Amino acid sequence: MNRITIAIDGFSSCGKSTLARQLAQHLGYTYIDSGAMYRAVALYVMENGLVGDGQLLKEGLMQVLDGLDIRFQHDPMTDKSATTLNGRNVEQEIRTMAVSNHVTLVSPVPEVRAKLVRLQQQMGREKGVVMDGRDIGTVVFPDAEVKLFMTARPEVRAQRRFHELKMKGATVTLAEVEANIHQRDLDDTTRKADPLTKAADAIVIDNSDITAEEQFVRALDIVLGVLAQVGQE
Repeated sequence: MNRITIAIDGFSSCGKSTLARQLAQHLGYTYIDSGAMYRAVALYVMENGLVGDGQLLKEGLMQVLDGLDIRFQHDPMTDKSATTLNGRNVEQEIRTMAVSNHVTLVSPVPEVRAKLVRLQQQMGREKGVVMDGRDIGTVVFPDAEVKLFMTARPEVRAQRRFHELKMKGATVTLAEVEANIHQRDLDDTTRKADPLTKAADAIVIDNSDITAEEQFVRALDIVLGVLAQVGQE
């Protein structure tokens, strides 16, 4: 069977990762969480004194950027893929609100984006991958056979993210989550390097008023339709 590349872009807290994991598991594809890679860089700068007065100390990051090793490895404890940073499993640490608040310090940096795009393209070279992020269909895999663009109303996304964090025991308010989502949307769409935009051939899925299962069925129908076409070529 022909294998394809599935690129999923969209705003923060739109369920991109959930959908990507579902599709990858159903199809037997590899799931690559590009957002986790930026979170890993954010965690590194936090832990290594490369943030001062809320600003990234870019020169210090540039000195170590080439040596940062970010990968995805199977975690036997959870039976899921886990993000590793320089050989250390950081899957839990990168999901905190503190890291979320620092991602926008590193994600606009052209050198960071260039490094991570290279890594992502290497991971997807053999196809059979599902990758989600902000610039997958426009920059990383502009030739992806399936491109989806996820969106939802900001208040819906904030409520979902708030519930997710509370379930993990985080001490956070809904107002803090709403502010974080607003800031990330602004940064994602206005940064100079690879801003969040919908690819011209991407299919939009607004999941404001549908369930995760309904979203999966809708996306899977799109993917199976493309697979059927590819099989006839």
